[in-house]
Amino acid sequence: MSAVPANDVPVLETARLRLRAHRPEDHAACAAVWGDAEVTRFLGGRAFSSEEVWRRMLSWRGLWSMLGYGFWAVEEKDSGRYVGDIGFADFRRELDPSLIGMLEFGWILAPAAHGKGYASEAVAAATAWAAQQLPHMRSVCIIAPGNLASIRVAERAGFREWKRSIYHGEPTIVFAR
Repeated sequence: MSAVPANDVPVLETARLRLRAHRPEDHAACAAVWGDAEVTRFLGGRAFSSEEVWRRMLSWRGLWSMLGYGFWAVEEKDSGRYVGDIGFADFRRELDPSLIGMLEFGWILAPAAHGKGYASEAVAAATAWAAQQLPHMRSVCIIAPGNLASIRVAERAGFREWKRSIYHGEPTIVFAR
């Protein structure tokens, strides 16, 4: 697998969205999303600080150069407004079953983007990219049992429950496709 230089993160477009590399100017909007405790209640159960979000953004860019895949910023094509993040990684989580060597999908959207079908649209685009670029890798995602909206998005994208587990002391469902 060849690494993708940080400046060469592929741009994906859907009817309404553009998935692109994160930029420094995304930080304020990204920090607002990750700093909203309601948005992150299923992703660690707490709001993230601006500093933590900046480090997260740096790591997302680093994924592309180290692994050849990673996370995109999601923006509305019409407005250019940042609305969230989507992508995949190998976080080497200490989880049973092991997800090491698999494409672990993840997504988060700003509250203003909820209920518009953006998550399903972005997941479909990322899934299609992965199927073309990384067909040998199994796709997985972990979702808290109470996160019904994300479970619906995952199921629409062809993910099915693989196993129930515990991660950081909390129940989680591992989905695979």
